[in-house]
Amino acid sequence: MRKVIGIGETILDILFREGQPVAAVPGGSSFNSIISVGRAGVPCAFVGYTGRDLVGQQTVDFMAENGVATDFFQVREGAKSALSLAFLDAKGDASYVFYKEDPCVTAPWTLPTLGRDDVLLYGSYYAACTGMRPLVTQMLERAAEGGTIVYYDLNFRRSHAHELEALMPVIRSNFRQSTIVRGSADDFEVMFGLRDAEAIYAQHIRALCPLFICTAGADEVSVCTPRGHFRFEVPKVEGVVSTVGAGDNFNAGMACALVWEGITKESLPGLGRDAWSRLVATACAFAGEACRTTDNYISKEFGLAVGEKTFD
Repeated sequence: MRKVIGIGETILDILFREGQPVAAVPGGSSFNSIISVGRAGVPCAFVGYTGRDLVGQQTVDFMAENGVATDFFQVREGAKSALSLAFLDAKGDASYVFYKEDPCVTAPWTLPTLGRDDVLLYGSYYAACTGMRPLVTQMLERAAEGGTIVYYDLNFRRSHAHELEALMPVIRSNFRQSTIVRGSADDFEVMFGLRDAEAIYAQHIRALCPLFICTAGADEVSVCTPRGHFRFEVPKVEGVVSTVGAGDNFNAGMACALVWEGITKESLPGLGRDAWSRLVATACAFAGEACRTTDNYISKEFGLAVGEKTFD
């Protein structure tokens, strides 16, 4: 049975609206994705770590409650669990303040087996920083050996713009070792001063990775492949509460759709517009669902109902 593996940081997101805290939920980019994958009933596990404290224990319990295997997750003595403050504006968009130590590998890690056509989700600063590079490299090597679909969400925040020159060689290496590269127009504006998906693909992605997904918030999703460039409108979402987990849940929906649709690593480059339309529709449905709550993931009710449904 195919599975989805996430690798990344964990963090407690404390959400504020009009200066007052309104929610506190476990978070982290790949973490948010894998919780939604678990709630959708797809076999999954998460590779990461947290501190041996109250926040850390709540994080481990939360994964187990939502169908995410914790066999490859470390709880470290002496480490402090990370916190973020997310200040929501009237549109539900967030500005962040982070309180965390630099991520690092401190001990040998028990790693999952990555099989043919499994999906590995990774990305953000975690996937490029020096401290986590040994672990990320090991996972990418296992994915290559196993024939795994590697899905890289760039998620490059403006707060790291001053490190761009130093991080770029690693980011390009990640492009090269990934099956699909996903990023937002905001990411690429910070990195390359570009927002047009076709220009980004032609100048910075195509030579390294043949499959590229570029999201532009509520406007559109662009998919660039060897077979052509496809643009899809994003369905309007009513009742937006928070967009904090939108991109992460887009990734979760895409990973689930690859499994549900029986899309293999070998078949991906040859997909046409109709196949990508179905994949993007499921990804957008996940993202839209997450925007209707202060949680960072799809609801349990949505997860139970979604199954192998195709979103029109």
